[in-house]
Amino acid sequence: MKLLVLPGDGIGPEITDATVAVLGALDDQLGLGLELEQRDIGLASLAAVGTTLPDDVVARVTEVDGTVLGPVSHYDYPARDQGGINPSAELRTRFALHSNIRPCRSVEGLSVLRTPMDLVIVRENTEGFYADRNMYAGSGEFMPDEDSAFSIRKVTAQASRRVARTAFTLARSRRRHVTAVHKANVLKLSDGLFLRCVREVAEEFPDVELRELIVDAAAARLIRDPGSFDVVVTTNMFGDILSDEASELCGSLGLGGAVNAGDGICVAQAQHGSAPDIAGQGIANPVSLILSAGMLLDWHGARSGRPELRGAWDHLDRAVTSVVADPATRTRDLGGSLGTADFTRALIDALTHMTPTQMAPTQEVSRG
Repeated sequence: MKLLVLPGDGIGPEITDATVAVLGALDDQLGLGLELEQRDIGLASLAAVGTTLPDDVVARVTEVDGTVLGPVSHYDYPARDQGGINPSAELRTRFALHSNIRPCRSVEGLSVLRTPMDLVIVRENTEGFYADRNMYAGSGEFMPDEDSAFSIRKVTAQASRRVARTAFTLARSRRRHVTAVHKANVLKLSDGLFLRCVREVAEEFPDVELRELIVDAAAARLIRDPGSFDVVVTTNMFGDILSDEASELCGSLGLGGAVNAGDGICVAQAQHGSAPDIAGQGIANPVSLILSAGMLLDWHGARSGRPELRGAWDHLDRAVTSVVADPATRTRDLGGSLGTADFTRALIDALTHMTPTQMAPTQEVSRG
């Protein structure tokens, strides 16, 4: 399996190094045949070649089996015509990575919930309230005068059906329940269209139950009754906010893996940002990107018929759970004392001493 690794900005290079080390350990133990190629993007690339996302890097994404994308500091980039391209948004829209898949499972000793959470949020990834990806040319935000700002929300039937199909396929391999989260009582046209498409797709999956829930009620129910959720499908910004909430309720945003999946291309990406305030200090928690890379192995394993890649994800997921469950091997943001390098060594040690045959299968999170 050929992987393109793009470290990004801020803590990106540090957590990417940790992820590469863990993938290497998995490869050594399980014989996965991983081939990793690293390229610069972001501020390093801007300084070297005048753009945060070189064309040859974009082309390479289509040639490999998967991409690992580190966090990027796109808020600090110059304008697009000066080379400041947001790699995350560009890859999502360029390659129609329509589904951002984010599993959330409670971590014992870290979760603030009274009852456990085990769900997956499937977020539409290419349009919605994100004005930087809603127009063929230009931005979906504009100011007709200095005291008025407008933003266009885009919802299409094609994107809504694609993300709904991902959610229902995933639910079929889990507990067969999908919750469609919306605000159609106010956004009657745009969320009304989204709901119509979800209902149409639901008819293709008669064995999966569909529930519809307004977004503010969903945010409250994640706290009060997290066990009532299995797979959540929603539009872009609602999914972004709810998945951050769910990850924090489970233990930390730093523990949430994620992939951006299209029909033939998948990009692994941590749920959190580039955290430039702690960059270079060796204290960043690498779990989110490590788990995201594991989900990428799982995604490609399902598509290519390689059970060893799918087993590698299960193996990694269980090892991370065991290390994070122990207060002595937690990173500082989780109340422990370990820095990035020491945590990575502890995780690799756990992988080495935990054989795959000892692992109970985890619930599927990225195979839709």
